[in-house]
Amino acid sequence: MEENEIDIVALIKSMWAGRKVILISTAVFLALGILSALTMKRTYTVSSVMVPQLGQSRSNAALARLAGLSAFELSGGAPQDLSPLVYPQIVGSVTFRRELMYTPLHYEKVDTAICMFDYVRDYGKATTLDKVRKYTIGLPGTLVGAVKGLVKKDAPEQDFRLLAAGEAAGEAADGEETVRPIVLTKEEQRMIGVVGNCVNLTVERKEGYLTLIVTGSEPLQTAELAVNAQRILQEHITSFRTEKAQSQLEYMQARYDETKAEAEAYQIALATVTDRSQNMTTTRARIERDRLQSKYTVANAIYTELAKQLEQAKMQVKQDTPMLTIIQPITVPSSPSNSRARTIMIWTFFGVVLGCGIVFGKNYLPKWKEMFTKTDTD
Repeated sequence: MEENEIDIVALIKSMWAGRKVILISTAVFLALGILSALTMKRTYTVSSVMVPQLGQSRSNAALARLAGLSAFELSGGAPQDLSPLVYPQIVGSVTFRRELMYTPLHYEKVDTAICMFDYVRDYGKATTLDKVRKYTIGLPGTLVGAVKGLVKKDAPEQDFRLLAAGEAAGEAADGEETVRPIVLTKEEQRMIGVVGNCVNLTVERKEGYLTLIVTGSEPLQTAELAVNAQRILQEHITSFRTEKAQSQLEYMQARYDETKAEAEAYQIALATVTDRSQNMTTTRARIERDRLQSKYTVANAIYTELAKQLEQAKMQVKQDTPMLTIIQPITVPSSPSNSRARTIMIWTFFGVVLGCGIVFGKNYLPKWKEMFTKTDTD
């Protein structure tokens, strides 16, 4: 204990003796911290908590909760169900990000709403101060980003020109639908990465809710970006979930329109023949009227049955449509998420640690070298 106390006292004395070095290091890093705080771009963050409602047919979710299981992890749902665990993949998809980056938002520099892509292209160019900060204070981050870029180049290339069913679908020569790849420009690829850094969706499996976190450069723009992200997510989920029911509805609607037109045509023809044959008692006129009556009866019966099936298809689409119940709504942030005071404190702390490390190494490193040298000699 006594030796330890002597060592601690000696360490404190050595730090006091080297206080000039510590103060200089602290002052330098404090100045860098102030410069970094004054030049850094303010960012704003909003979050929203949502609960996916998968429809009345998911009554097994209640049974899962009673059994102490997660509703998301239950595998007894219908085959066409889209698990909420897939929602983050939707948010990370190219189609979602591209649609979001072309959604108009309000910025302080622009009088009218403008999309993120046009704003970054026209108003988001780096200034001279930004470039100086990038290669001075932000040099460590720049080097890390460059290393990550080299790693991505060495890894198997995954182009953003991905297949997207439904969006890039076209007509083939034989009349069948074919899927074509999405072609993105270099600017669009870069902006897709920017949108990916701004929008993040996490899934809490045990609690059964989703958390949407959005980061932006301005308060109103960030809130609008989050609202549009929620809307686009709802549209994509609805499209995936109701794809089969919607296809069935479109088919039933087409058959309903055809049958309705056919029944109305027979009805008009029957009325014409009936009016024309009122003063005629020939067998030919009666046979023609009975034949039209039979066709109209059959067409009207089919029309009536398809009308019932059409209503059932509409109800099925509404029943299959999932909803995101918003527990925590989106609000316009009142203060930035990155604090200048915290930035200054972090830089200052690093300066103190570096100064103490220099003094400690200067005083004790020669002793350790001498101790290791004696050990090797013995």
